[in-house]
Amino acid sequence: MKGAETKAVLFDLDGTLIDSAPDLGAAADKMRTDRGLASLPLDLYRPMAGAGARGMLGVAFGITPEAAEFPALREEFFVTYEQRMLLNTQVFDGVQSLIDALREHGLLWGVVTNKSMRFTDPLTRSIPLFATAGAVVSGDTTPFAKPHPEPLHEAARRLGVPSQACIYVGDDERDIIAGRAAGMRTVAATYGYMGSQGDSTRWNADASISSPLELLKLLNSA
Repeated sequence: MKGAETKAVLFDLDGTLIDSAPDLGAAADKMRTDRGLASLPLDLYRPMAGAGARGMLGVAFGITPEAAEFPALREEFFVTYEQRMLLNTQVFDGVQSLIDALREHGLLWGVVTNKSMRFTDPLTRSIPLFATAGAVVSGDTTPFAKPHPEPLHEAARRLGVPSQACIYVGDDERDIIAGRAAGMRTVAATYGYMGSQGDSTRWNADASISSPLELLKLLNSA
């Protein structure tokens, strides 16, 4: 993975650093059972966790954002998720060791997510991993969300490094599109959610990893 000298590594949040699928899925499933519908297994929700409310409500109710009732259901989902978003969310195995190693090598790191500050801020304040993050950019930090590159540029500015000196790691095609548009080298995290876009080889990422610690091998080889 050749390019400019790497000064920072930026990550997507859900499906890349943390496994939030259990809490996202449980929030949507509670909405089902509150309406007298049968509970669905987490395995159905997990692949769509990266799509947030759109993905969870799509699984729970077969609804799309174009439906008239979607905005009300989305807000209900947000409130339900907000009440339980720290119950079963975990940092992926290997992520803490990865971050420790990046810091030992003098690299900065940060987060760029499409999750809104309403959720990102309490999550990152509550999970010790994020105490050393130099930038946390949410979906509503700037006027744009991924796949627009502006949130990634904002993270680079907060870290005080050029965008071209950053690597961006994510588990969704939007992450790779945004990273490439920002002039960053990109890494597809295939251990994440990936939704219905399972063939990450079509995303044109510079590299892919099947576990967090594989990123260290890529950096060492570069």
